[in-house]
Amino acid sequence: MTRARYQQVSLQDTPYYHCISRCVRRAYLCGDDPLTGKNFDHRKQWLVSRIKTLAAQFAVDICAYAIMSNHYHLVLFVNEQQARDWDDAEVVKRWTALFPRNAALVATLQKNKSSKAAQKRLQQQISLWRERLMDISWFMRCVNETVARQANREDECSGRFWEGRFKSQALLDEKALVTCMAYVDLNPIRAGITDSLENSDFTSIQERLIHHAKKVKNRSYRQHRLLTRRTTKHLVGRQSGGKQAKLRLMSEIDGIAEKALPITQQSYFDLLEMTCKAFHPEEYSAHRITDTLDEKNKLLNDLGISAESWIKSVTTFHRHYSVAAGSESALVHFHESRIKSGVNLKHPHKWIRGVNSSRLLYGST
Repeated sequence: MTRARYQQVSLQDTPYYHCISRCVRRAYLCGDDPLTGKNFDHRKQWLVSRIKTLAAQFAVDICAYAIMSNHYHLVLFVNEQQARDWDDAEVVKRWTALFPRNAALVATLQKNKSSKAAQKRLQQQISLWRERLMDISWFMRCVNETVARQANREDECSGRFWEGRFKSQALLDEKALVTCMAYVDLNPIRAGITDSLENSDFTSIQERLIHHAKKVKNRSYRQHRLLTRRTTKHLVGRQSGGKQAKLRLMSEIDGIAEKALPITQQSYFDLLEMTCKAFHPEEYSAHRITDTLDEKNKLLNDLGISAESWIKSVTTFHRHYSVAAGSESALVHFHESRIKSGVNLKHPHKWIRGVNSSRLLYGST
């Protein structure tokens, strides 16, 4: 049964969310269309630019993204405190940058300073816009609607571009967050489109590697090739199209609990590089990879994830969870929190989807 988005999002439980949008009929409307033979890879750049432009105005940061041929993934951080700290003028500035026609309404209400009704209406509008600027539903709506209009204009047609509402998952703890980010970044490799992180076009891991390579003085051959790839020009040079947000730095990706997340950019690179080998069993021994991950990867050890569970999670993350992902205790707490907030579940105490998978992957907590 379809549920309202507010029943699936709870900023009190977590500010991190995994969002997915899929093209209508799962058609390849952002890649090589097998029916027409046309290539629509340029639409992937539309998506990246639009996502970053919106993130510069919304109180939403991008932790990870992957733009595929018929769908895309985002891992978002909702910065509620940032939105609360904005003064009224900042809220109006950001909202009218996205929706210029609302500037006329603001100007009219500000002129009537002597009218209490007008000032009350203005405060109500600002309060509403503040809430929308930290709402992932509005963020995703602004992404999808713009891209759909551009694509339909290009194709000289009308109708749906996306199959329906975007799907969202609450990431309830550090294990779920890091696993989901890796799952998103490894999408092209898992799909067999490429075999390396550097060649994973239109992903956040490629962008992070590019930014790292630009800062290195004595670049390796792989880093030099990365900076000269035709498909990475939009990341190597100056970005056009107005103000665009950067990816949330690894050092700024805090844990959901009070303790800091034990992750650095290099440790994340090393983990994903080693994980890539697990997708090529014909070249690397599965037992050797898991043994190496267990012994040498400090990030997995700090998070308390075994190598075997890690490989299963980043391979089939979407199969294990529904509206939320995390440890057994985190899922139970999220379920109880939704009930307390008034979400009407058909069988509130019968079953929590994902608990069994979480228990198998991470143990009982």
